[in-house]
Parts: sequence; C-alpha cells; structure tokens
Amino acid sequence: MKREKFIAKISQAFAVNPIVAILGPRQCGKTTVAKMFAASQPGFVHFDLEDPRDLARLDNPMLALENISGLIIIDEIQLRPDLFPVLRVLIDKKCDQQRYLILGSASRDLIQQSSETLAGRISHLELTPFTLAEAANANRLLVRGGFPKSFLAETEQNSADWRREYISSFLERDIPKLGFNIPSRTLRRFWVMLAHYHANIFNATEIGNSLGVSHTAIRHYLDILTGTFMVRNLQPWFANIKKRQVKSPKIYFRDTGILNSLIGVEDQNQLLTHPKLGAVWEGFALEEIIRFHAAVSEDCYYWRTHTGAELDLLIVTSQQRLGFEIKYTDSPTISKSMRIALEDLELSRLFIIVPGAQKYQLAENIHVIGIVTYIQG
Repeated sequence: MKREKFIAKISQAFAVNPIVAILGPRQCGKTTVAKMFAASQPGFVHFDLEDPRDLARLDNPMLALENISGLIIIDEIQLRPDLFPVLRVLIDKKCDQQRYLILGSASRDLIQQSSETLAGRISHLELTPFTLAEAANANRLLVRGGFPKSFLAETEQNSADWRREYISSFLERDIPKLGFNIPSRTLRRFWVMLAHYHANIFNATEIGNSLGVSHTAIRHYLDILTGTFMVRNLQPWFANIKKRQVKSPKIYFRDTGILNSLIGVEDQNQLLTHPKLGAVWEGFALEEIIRFHAAVSEDCYYWRTHTGAELDLLIVTSQQRLGFEIKYTDSPTISKSMRIALEDLELSRLFIIVPGAQKYQLAENIHVIGIVTYIQG
C-alpha cells in the first residue's frame, strides 16, 4: 500500500531541515515508506542497526559516514543514540552534500539525545499503522488494527497469530533493547490489566496493588508503553471554572488489533458480542480523529467533572476548540453533559462521532457525523 501523503511530508520536512526522523511503533511500515521515498532520489545508502554487518560498519561512524553523499537512511536509531552527536558534526560540515533519514521505534522522550543534540537540524514525523483514510475498510481495521502484516493477512487467524507473536516479541526483545530491565512476565501482566482500563481513568495505585508493585513502578511501565507508541495517555483539560474536575489521565490503546488480542478477540463476530465493544470502538474513533487533524499529544485532552459532565476528546488549537463525543450507536441524542461542555469549554463545534457514514445537525454547533464521513473530510 503506497502511503503517498506521508512520503510528501518527508519531502516537506527535508525542505526545512537536513535530518528527518520518522518515529513510530515497530513494524508499522517505517522502512517501507523510507525506501519508497528513497526510490525517487538519485541514490541512497541504508544502514539497519539490527543487522550485525551494518553495526560493524558503524563501529567508527565518522569514518563510515563522512565520505557518503546524498541520502543516508539509518534504521532503528534508538539502538545507537551515541550516533546523534556524530550526525550533528557531519551535517554541520556537509549540509550541502548529505541528508539523513533516521527511523526509530521510540518517541523523542525515550530517544532523549535527538532533541538535545540535533536541535535546529532535525524534523520529527510520526508514522502510525494504517489509518482509515488509507485502509478504507473500517470493520477490518477495527478488528485487526493497522499494522500492515496484521491488516493485510490472508485470514483472520493469520492476523491474530501475527499479533500474538508481535506482543511476545515486543515484551521479550524490544523492551530490553531499549535498556529497560523489567521481567517480560511482569510487563505482560501489566499490559493485560491495562487493556481493561482502555477508555477509562488510569489508577496507578489500584493496578500496583493488584500486581504487587509500587504506583511509581506502574507509572514507569505506562511511560514505556506510551513512549513506544502502544498506548495513548490522554490528559485532562482544566477549564478555568469553579467545578471540581477529574485530574487523572485516560488510557487508550493506540492500535485496536493489539487491544483485541489482549482481551481475547480474534474476529468481528467475537468483537460484536464482547462487553468492551463500545470502548474498543471509542479508542478506534478517537485515534482516527487525532490522526486526521494531525494533532500532537499536547493539543489533545478529555474533560470530566465530579458532577458527571464530560467530553471524550477536546482538540485545542490557536484558532478553535473542537469537542468530540464518541458513541457506538445509530441514534445519538443531545445530553445535558454535551450542552455543559459546549458552554463551559467554549467549543467552536461539538461533533457526535458514530459508526458509518451519516451526517446531520442536531442543534446549533452540535453535529452527528459518521467516522467514515468525518475522515473523508
């Protein structure tokens, strides 16, 4: 599947900085997209830091990279953060001769040196698994998630098997490679328990008591899953009003295929009868909305008061505030909570997002719209 919009973003980013970082979860298609972009270039050199031969070539990175001209791709950069100072020196010396496309399976928070060492020289792009705009099959995407090998698998069973292997590999291999010394069994138990908090308020103390570890350790585990793009940590919005507001984050799995595996769902029939169907769909729609708006985490919130008024998603920009209530229903109605949110949060518009492709207005500034129609613009 060609991801032409993202390839265009890479070109735009290179117009600004000589180094572009594509960050996203493992096996979401970063290498494929990088090679698609590189195919339009005069030539390129590719280093895969999981390949022992390429690691050996970079034992002396200055010597290995200095005499290369054109586009240089470095894959799985999080395995060699010591390369960032070298890239800074090289790009300052040869900014008219070299460009670097670096790929990483961890966020800027986990790859700390990139932001510090390459400031003013690097643009960051996040590549997600397939989106609804790309996949155009909401039901399959909801069940299988967007990881290419899961979404494109020939059968539901093949997709489910791939996701189980992915989870095991992530826990047993990928996390230790990032330098975290956490038993994979402990992290798996945490991940399974976290699946039952999906679309709910996070309670580190409650989970810690269940697992027999401190709430500090639980927050550390959550930071790891957030930094590796597995989980979205949606922060609360604090409005300047007198009502008491909930201040703990809500947790969403960013890929519904991974979530479904953890709650024992392998196909659409199982999902349609599962008690967490509404929560699974809420996370799916929320992620699609955020991706559609290309909103950064710092612009995305939820809102809830202790008296029961709430809003599933608030996207705040310098121009407007957009509110979203996400409902797995074909006949939504306006609630008192929606009217309170519209007024107290001074929303430009409030959208009630539902399955399908419908679109109509319920009241002034309150619109019902199907997720497919919304993503199509």
